[in-house]
Amino acid sequence: PLPPPPVISEATVASLRATALPDLAGRPQALEQWRGRALVVNYWATWCIPCREEMPAFSKLHDRFAPRGVQFVGIAADDADKVRAFARETPVSYPLLVGGPDAIQPTRALGNAPLAVPFTVVLDREGKVRAAVLGRVREEALAELLGRL
Repeated sequence: PLPPPPVISEATVASLRATALPDLAGRPQALEQWRGRALVVNYWATWCIPCREEMPAFSKLHDRFAPRGVQFVGIAADDADKVRAFARETPVSYPLLVGGPDAIQPTRALGNAPLAVPFTVVLDREGKVRAAVLGRVREEALAELLGRL
């Protein structure tokens, strides 16, 4: 199973949900649009090998769990051109948002002390943090958690 998340304040979760970043077409997308769904937010970068390696599994899990109310979102700590090039080479079934190099900063309050990627946060339908994982997420462990949500 995934490790239990650190204690995270309601204000921090509200700040995460208030995040709005451009998608690959430059249109702002707010995480708030997925309120009421379980949300898997993955912070990543195109230069991060573990990030790139886990994305096909995330895409597969998104396809499997989306009909059950789970939404995956990738937030790239990278520039838009690099993210668009990556998405052409390695398409995923969930939205990729472009956060730029500072996108990872807010994750410190979510338990990411070293501000490293990949970093994945799982919120349940009520917005409670159910997991916050630094490093690669094991597909089986994430599937087991999502199955309970």
